[in-house]
This record gives sequence, C-alpha cells and structure tokens, in this order.
Amino acid sequence: MTEENKDKINDLLQSIENAQANLLKAKTLIEGMGPDELREVAEKAREVGNIEQNKTQKIVEGVFNGQNMIGPEGEIYTVPANYASKSKLVEGDILKLTISKDGSFVYKQIGPVERSRVTGSLVRDDESGEFKAVAGSDSYKLILASVTYYKGEPGDKVVVLIPKEGGSKWAAVENIIKEGEEIPAELLENGADAELGLGMDFQLEDKEDD
Repeated sequence: MTEENKDKINDLLQSIENAQANLLKAKTLIEGMGPDELREVAEKAREVGNIEQNKTQKIVEGVFNGQNMIGPEGEIYTVPANYASKSKLVEGDILKLTISKDGSFVYKQIGPVERSRVTGSLVRDDESGEFKAVAGSDSYKLILASVTYYKGEPGDKVVVLIPKEGGSKWAAVENIIKEGEEIPAELLENGADAELGLGMDFQLEDKEDD
C-alpha cells in the first residue's frame, strides 16, 4: 500500500471517528435528561476529564459509567468488555485512552474509586438475555464477558464490586460461586471494603474486541 493510500485511509478513519463521536455525543445529551446517575457521570467527566492531541496520538481522560467511558465533552468511548472484566472496573473509575494514528486504542485505569463488596444471586432476563446480580432490594447489571468467564448460570451466588459511595446501576463481577461451594474466605462480608484496581493497561487493535 502506498503512503498516499495510507493517508487517505487514515483521513477516512478520522472522518468516521468524528461522525461516531458526534452521534454518541448526541446520545449522551439525550441520556443526560434521564436518571441522576447518568448526569453525575457526565458531570464528573467534565470535571476530571481532559483531551490532548498531537500529530501522533490523541489522549482522552474520562469516567467509566459501568459499560463505556464518558469523555469530558460528553462523547462515549467503547471500553472492551474483556478489559472491563479483567480490571473489575466499576462506575466512577477514571480511565485514560490513548488513540494512536494507526487506529489502535490503549486504555489504562488511572483513578479507581473506593469499592465495596456485595453478595447476591445471579439472574438472567429471558427477553434481553442480560445478567444481573440481585442483592436484597438492589440489582446491578453485569457485563456478559464477566459472567461467561466464570461460567455463571442463573441461581449461582455472585460476588460483585460496587462504588463505596453513591449509587450504581452496574457492578463488576469478582467471583461466581456454584451451588454447594463455599464463598472463599478472602471475599469479605457484604459491604466490606475491597482492594482497589491495579491500573492495568489494555491495548485494543483496530478498534475491535477479541
């Protein structure tokens, strides 16, 4: 491939990225008129987020909303499900995304919020197929990759992490306990503080999740 063709492809990719960002920003603005939790994430992203760009890369710092990263201008950046699962990200975590000129995405967790553990039951919505953790009167959405990694099934016990302060619609799966198994001793009682994330890196090539 010639350098000219490479430049044309990069320009096209940039145009597509800009169009997607505008659409996602519009979606975020609509969501901003919804529940308080969504507005709080967007407000936090505006406060702590940042964007830097040069000829070789673009760096965006934003806030994880349980499924994606919200940038300081309201744009939504897709967070790979396997990264969110392995890092056990929870709502409110601050992430840094580096977008290289070649289109590769590199995520890093730079500001984990304090966490608490909750033990509940794993349930699945028959219509949507989504998994949730139900603990008393509370329920939390779960990333599918987290559940399948532990081979979770409806009825299993699930240990999840949630923000220590404030509400949360999503939770990070820490472990799934099958019927007849005991919860490991290192997993503390409900509401106990959990260890913070390790700030691991994750590189996403070609904007596609494995």
